[in-house]
Amino acid sequence: MMAQESPKNSAAEIPVTSNGEVDDSHEHGFNRDLKRSLPAGLGLSETQITSHGFDSTKEGVIEAGTLQGSPAPPVPPIMSPSRVAASPLAPQGSDLIVPAGGQKTQTNSGPVILADEIKNPAMEKLELVRKWSLNTYKCTRQIISEKLGRGSRTVDLELEAQIDVLRDNKKKYENILRLAQTLSTQLFQMVHTQRQLGDAFADLSLKSLELHEEFGYNADTQKLLAKNGETLLGAINFFIASVSTLVNKTIEDTLLTVKQYESARIEYDAYRTDLEELNLGPRDANTLPKIEQSQHLFQAHKEKYDKMRNDVSIKLKLLEENKVKVLHNQLVLFHNAIAAYFAGNQKQLEQTLKQFHIKLKTPGMDASSWLEEQ
Repeated sequence: MMAQESPKNSAAEIPVTSNGEVDDSHEHGFNRDLKRSLPAGLGLSETQITSHGFDSTKEGVIEAGTLQGSPAPPVPPIMSPSRVAASPLAPQGSDLIVPAGGQKTQTNSGPVILADEIKNPAMEKLELVRKWSLNTYKCTRQIISEKLGRGSRTVDLELEAQIDVLRDNKKKYENILRLAQTLSTQLFQMVHTQRQLGDAFADLSLKSLELHEEFGYNADTQKLLAKNGETLLGAINFFIASVSTLVNKTIEDTLLTVKQYESARIEYDAYRTDLEELNLGPRDANTLPKIEQSQHLFQAHKEKYDKMRNDVSIKLKLLEENKVKVLHNQLVLFHNAIAAYFAGNQKQLEQTLKQFHIKLKTPGMDASSWLEEQ
């Protein structure tokens, strides 16, 4: 009994370093004290010193084997896990809770999950690709079925009629735009020719004394025509710019929304057809989850389709109001400018440009000099 209790009572905590290794400066002193406490004739067959170094506490454990000459059984090791060491022991059936006062309390509870499951970005991308591929396949199948006359499609007769009218008007406006650009180019060439012809007449009026007055009249007439032509050219270019903005920006933006609406309609019909096929099949434990998932996807695409249809209706209404306002002003400008030019009414032509706030560029003054910019 003395041989059994002596090593147990003489066990002491061993100071350790921050990395968990035994401090060598205290090891020899401890072994010396331990040997003095043992009775004479008893040999220490096996002594193992185990130290635990963790973040907050430093604790040592001594495991003593069978002493020579002692019939007593080996003493079980004394474990004093620290706060960090408690987490690896948690999955073994119980949780070790260390209160702030230092007393250790053991509670019977299940294992503790210390970290959340980390999502894999590669798997997320793969899932997105899978969903996109499935959606593309269904939409392609729906388009082919509609072209072959086998599939059904959702049609809004009133909205489809408005879209057809818009596309037809866009083609006609583009034709007017091309013709107006051609007229502008030809008028520019004519004005340039008239200006050169006026300069030639003015030069001959100075050199031909016999025909001085005749050349002078023609020179003045050509210069006046060139000036009025430049005024008309400014009005036509303003008309072209406004119609081009209407066709290439306003109408094009509305048609882009129409394309998105048509894509949403194809997706809606594709998932509607898929849901109808599943409803016609048998209903069992395998098909019911598929039917519920298909119903959920169908409802989501139906909401998207309704939203896009509403957006197209609003944009068509706003476009019609804007188109009437813009074309009304531009057509009045074009008519008054053409009529005043061919009537030779220079004052009316200039008044028309002032009415629409059109500023003409003076020939030879397109670019300002560096001195004026300073």
